[in-house]
Amino acid sequence: MSRRAAAGGVTTRGSVRECVRNLVTNVAGGRSPRCARRPAWKALLFAVVASRAITVGAEEAKPVPVLVELFTSEGCSSCPPADAALIRLLRAQPIAGVRIIALSEHVDYWDDLGWRDPFSSPSFTSRQEAYARRLPSGGVYTPQLVVGGAFHLVGSEESAARSAIEAAATEPRGEVVARVAPGSEAVLEVEARWHSGIQAEVLVALVQDRAISRVERGENAGRTLEHAAVARVVSRVGAGSGSFSGRVKLPGALEADRAVVFVQERDGGRIHGVTSVELRR
Repeated sequence: MSRRAAAGGVTTRGSVRECVRNLVTNVAGGRSPRCARRPAWKALLFAVVASRAITVGAEEAKPVPVLVELFTSEGCSSCPPADAALIRLLRAQPIAGVRIIALSEHVDYWDDLGWRDPFSSPSFTSRQEAYARRLPSGGVYTPQLVVGGAFHLVGSEESAARSAIEAAATEPRGEVVARVAPGSEAVLEVEARWHSGIQAEVLVALVQDRAISRVERGENAGRTLEHAAVARVVSRVGAGSGSFSGRVKLPGALEADRAVVFVQERDGGRIHGVTSVELRR
């Protein structure tokens, strides 16, 4: 092929490489690439630039983590649909740009009504009561979904749950980063940042990813129930005004599948950051 034919608009592999190299060099320097002045190249260069912008945007965009807490009980006949809804939300992650992190917290006030929930704890009842004191039109009931520490609704209302999660994702938030400390399966290294004017606690929940129970008595007698993100314990590991950094010991971590680390205003306040760390690899 003659030089004249190549110059006349025939695209060769070398000419493509040369033009793209010229494009990158000149655009970075704020100049117009020579090949971009040729009409035959304009559409191609537009596509290259647009593709690069999309790639960079995808790399930079991180899903917003939102903490969703389901207060539930195996002794409550209204709770299994909420348990199932939480499982679907976790598996599907249906909201673009949002990562749902969940805690299923089994309260103990149903335990005297025929069936003792093996996952129940008075500490989860206390968390729910703290929310009831702060959330508008709150109360203590099951199944209750609390989203981001700011919104509550009936846990089985899946569409309303998605709307609340979307709303929580737009709230001002900090960032929590955690990892298992090298050489130790029971220690986390935690870094958290949030608004400096807010007094908050750093909490860690040890979580069992999945559980199945055969209920023998009570309102759900004869049913086999499936649960996801079952919180076994929630512990306060630190506090501060705007930041926290430290190594956190996790008693009982060897029996848990993951740790959920979050920053929350005291006494049932808003969540200002959350992350999840796998403990079993």
